[in-house]
Formats: sequence, structure tokens, C-alpha cells
Amino acid sequence: MTLRLLLVRHGLSSFNLEQRIQGRDDLSDLSEEGHRQARAAGEALRGLPIDQVYASPLRRAKDTALQLLAAHGAGLTPQLDGDLLEVDLAPWCGLRIPDLKDQFPAEYQLWATRPESLLLQRPDGSSYAPIGELMEQASRFKDSLLLKHPPGAADSQTVLVVAHNAILRCLILSLLGLDGTGFRRLRIDNASLSVLNLSSGTDGGLAVQIESLNGTSHLQDDPLASSLPPKGAGARLLLVRHGETDWNRQGRFQGQIDIPLNENGHSQAEAAGRFLADVSLQRAYTSSMARPRQTAEAILRSHPGVPLTSVSALVEIGHGEWEGRLEQEIAEGWPELLATWKLAPDTVQMPSGETIQDVWDRSLRGWQSIAASLDPQETALVVAHDAVNKTILCALLGLAPADIWTVKQGNGGVTVIDYPHGPEGPPLVACLNQTAHLGGVLDRTAAGAL
Repeated sequence: MTLRLLLVRHGLSSFNLEQRIQGRDDLSDLSEEGHRQARAAGEALRGLPIDQVYASPLRRAKDTALQLLAAHGAGLTPQLDGDLLEVDLAPWCGLRIPDLKDQFPAEYQLWATRPESLLLQRPDGSSYAPIGELMEQASRFKDSLLLKHPPGAADSQTVLVVAHNAILRCLILSLLGLDGTGFRRLRIDNASLSVLNLSSGTDGGLAVQIESLNGTSHLQDDPLASSLPPKGAGARLLLVRHGETDWNRQGRFQGQIDIPLNENGHSQAEAAGRFLADVSLQRAYTSSMARPRQTAEAILRSHPGVPLTSVSALVEIGHGEWEGRLEQEIAEGWPELLATWKLAPDTVQMPSGETIQDVWDRSLRGWQSIAASLDPQETALVVAHDAVNKTILCALLGLAPADIWTVKQGNGGVTVIDYPHGPEGPPLVACLNQTAHLGGVLDRTAAGAL
């Protein structure tokens, strides 16, 4: 069965407002806005059963958990866990970020770009690696969590974790089997919600699916209004999967057969358009197939004058002889190949079709060409397909072609990628697979075939 993890960062704190380094010092409290955010997160999760809650013992996280649970109404008490403490930045704690930049320019630059390489000194003169230690701490929490809530247990469970920016990033990296070099590829905002689904892999290991990352729509008064993380320096790309088709609903492999949106798919595209209506867009790109083009056109109705360009490199994976068939039909004709596709998709050559590596290579070529063409102030919309989006996101997260099942892409879901250091620098996944505009904090879109 599945273990669903709900990861929530604490609400806005007094030190957040003052732009001070908090680390694991317990000197800041939730601000008035932080209290409101905690209650809003609880309201958003109301009706979703939660079996256990773990929280950092630091006040800003503990108070967020208490207020969230009060609004949720589950009657639960958070279990405080020292392995959820925030990163140890003791030499810097209490400093305002502008002062930190002035006093320790080289160290701050390293923290901002390659934090896994940063070394700080303890009072006794010994040095330590804050992110290295935090990754070990996250791994301990993960191991303890999986012992208490094994994904292979008879019943599915939902566990809420309320903690801090850096430890939640490291926990996600640890679950994905990645190291600290991926720290700056993730963004975790105050009171944001990330959802991960854990299950027992067919090989006996842990299978992790990122359902969503850094969702903040629940913090808005209007859940249909855009609530994307604020854009900073560098270009931004909005990656959207097309709306639903009849073949998605039926679980039929469509691949490069040009199936249009169904009625629900048009509604999803229109909802995505409302969600992104207030976002400033300068360019738009789509796969040359009908279903993403129809989705892009619906979104662009709120952005008249934005040009839409078709990119052939973004077409869906070619399933070859599987296209147009239901999974049951494929299981009857290619049972071993279908089983391998589910276990090790990167090793499969589709009968008369493509491999994941083929899709990976052309999708990234198309994506990187778009990213390189943008000015730093620009935001572009890109609408494509399940396998295409998954390969792009795996690459941006530091995963491999074998990991495409790790990333969920719901019909009409919105993902935001920033390039704060330019198109040649490391990308930042600002949020992933946001589907709140389609109803609720969980992705309830069709789980049909590619």
C-alpha cells in the first residue's frame, strides 16, 4: 500500500520578515501572517484523513503544526522530532541577510550557489558542512519514518510533516536518492504544501512519486487565482501538461496519435487559463499535436498578442504498435515488455516506436532551446505531454531516464521552472504539478496511459 507524505513548511516568521538568518536557533515566532497561513493550510487539508503528524520542536514549526491541526479538526497532537530541526547556521544566526552579504561575501556566495560546499566554524574552531550534516539528519528521519510507517503495510497511511525550508529540501532529496548538490534546485515557501507518495517498488526497494511540490494556492482567498511563487531574477518557464482526452480517461496508449481534448480536458485547460490569467507572459510554445495546442490556446485567451510557436521536439513519445491499445491488450501481446516498461522504462524499445532516451534527448533539446532564447525578465508558457514533461523534469531535478515514474504530471497541471543564474546555470523547480485550480490540494486528474 501507499504512504502519502504531506510536507508543510512553517508559516512566515518574525525573522523571515526581518530577513534574518534563523537556522536552528529558537529566537523567532510566527508573524500574524504566519498564523493565518498555518490556519489556511489546515483548512485546505480538512477532510483529508491524517494518521500521524511529526514536527520540528522549534517554535515556528511547532506552532504552525498546532494551528494547522486545530483548523483541520483531526484531534491529533504533533510528535516533535529533533531530526526535523533546521540547518545549523550558528555563526550566522540573527544576522540580516544584507549584513551577511557584506560581512561574509565569499561564504554567502557559496551558500547561494553551491551550499553543499560551504564550511562553517564552530566555537571550538572545528569546521563542519551544514548541508552535509543536514542530509545525514534527513536520512535518519527518513529511515525512522519508514520503520514506523512501512509503505508495504496492509493499509495506506497519510503522514504530515511540519518543518523548515532546508530540512524539507534535504528530506525530499534523500527520498529521491539524490545528494546535497540538488539543494538549490528546489524551492519551499512558507506554509507551502508538497505531496509525495511512497510505495514498495517491484524490486523490493522504495518507489517515490512526487505528486506536487511547493503548492501555495491554499494560501489565497480565491483558490482559482494564480498563486505562483514570486518571480525573481532570471527567465521563468511555465510547463503545463495538456488537458484530458478520452483516451486518457480510458487508459488507452495514445502516443503520437493526434487525439483532441475531451469536454473535461477543455474545462481543465480553461481552469489553467484562469489560474494563469494574471501572470505576465511574453511567449508561448506547444507540442505540434492537437491536445497541447488546444490547451495552450485556452490559456492564451487571457493573454492576447502572445505568439504561440509549435515545437516538434515536444511531441509525445512514439509508442509504435502500442498506440491506440488499452493496457490489457498490450499485456496480452507484450506481457514481458509491458512489465519491463513499468519497472525499468529506460530499457524498453517500443515496438516500432521510441525509447525514453530518444524522448529525453529531443525534449531537452527543445526545452533548452526555448530557455536559451528568453531574456531574464521574460516568462514563457510551454504546453506538452506526460512523458515529455517527465523527462524534462527528471533532468532538471538531477534524476535519470529510469526515474520517469518518480514525477507526476496531471492533466492541466502547472509547473514553474526558474533560471536565476541564466539558461546555463542550475534551474530552480519553483513549484511542480500544481492542480489546485482543478479542485483540492491533491491531484485528482485522470491517471490514464501516456
